[in-house]
Amino acid sequence: MPQEWQAAIGKYPHTRALWSGEVVSDKLKLDFADMPTINRAFAPMVREGRFDVSEMAIATFLQARAYDKPLVLLPVTLAARFQQSALLCRANSRIRGPEDLRGRRVGVRAYSQTTGMWLRGILAEEYGVEPAEIRWVTFEGAHVQEYQDPAWATRAPPGSNLLSMLRADELDAIIVGNEVPDDPDLRTVFPDVAASADRFWDEHGFVPVNHLVTVRQEHAEREPGLVTELLKMFRAAKDAAGPPDSPDPLLIGQEKLQPAIELALRYSAEQGLLPRELSPVEAWEGQSGT
Repeated sequence: MPQEWQAAIGKYPHTRALWSGEVVSDKLKLDFADMPTINRAFAPMVREGRFDVSEMAIATFLQARAYDKPLVLLPVTLAARFQQSALLCRANSRIRGPEDLRGRRVGVRAYSQTTGMWLRGILAEEYGVEPAEIRWVTFEGAHVQEYQDPAWATRAPPGSNLLSMLRADELDAIIVGNEVPDDPDLRTVFPDVAASADRFWDEHGFVPVNHLVTVRQEHAEREPGLVTELLKMFRAAKDAAGPPDSPDPLLIGQEKLQPAIELALRYSAEQGLLPRELSPVEAWEGQSGT
C-alpha cells in the first residue's frame, strides 16, 4: 500500500493530473486539502506543519527558513509570472510611472507578499525607488508569525479594503495578487508593462517565481525516497499538461531555479524581509532527489 501524505496544492493545468488521479504512484498517495485559496495553506504549514507537502510562496519560505522552521524546499514551480501588471493606480492619478511612487501611499495585502517582494526589487533596480521611500500600507501580517513589518510600513485601519481605499483616494497605488481587477477606472503604474517585463527577462533570464513546493523536514530526513517519488509525480503532471510556454515559467530542478532563488534572497534582504543573512545553499538545505 502506498503511504498517504496530506497535500495543500493549488489547482492548475500542470497539477490537474495529480488532482484527477491520472498520475499515480505505488509508493505515495496524495490526499488533497480543499483550500478556498491556496495562500491560506501557507500560515498553517509554516506555523504548525499541518500538511506533509504544501505549495508555498517563495518569500514566505525564505522567511520560514531564516526563522529555522522545519520545512524543506523542493525545486518545483507551481506559479510564476511577470509582476508589473499587479501594481495599479487610479486611471486619473497624477502618477505617470514608478518614479512617482516616492513618498506615495502604496497598499499591499502583506509587506511579505511575494508579488510585493518582486515589485519592490524591480522598483529599486530599474527605477532607483527604494522600499523606504514609499509609504507602505498593509492589511495583515506575515504567514511567518515572528516577522514584524519594517518601520516604513503601517497597518491599515481594521476592516479596510485595498480597492476601496484606492478608489477613495486613501491610497495612491496598490499591489494586487493573481486576480487583477478588470476596471476601467484603474490602470497600471508601469506605463508599458510588457517592456518592463522584457527588461527583467533580458537582465535575469527567468520569469519571477511566486510559488514553489515544500515538505516537512522530517520527511526529507527519514523518507527521502518518497520525496524523490513526489518530484517524479510533479514532473509527470507537468508533462501531462502539454508543451510549456516559451519561455517556460514553470521550472523544475534546482539548477534551473537557482537564479530565481538567489535574486529573491537579495531582494528579501534589501527589503527587510529576513531577520538574518541567508545563503542560497541554506535555502536548499535538506532537499534531495532533484
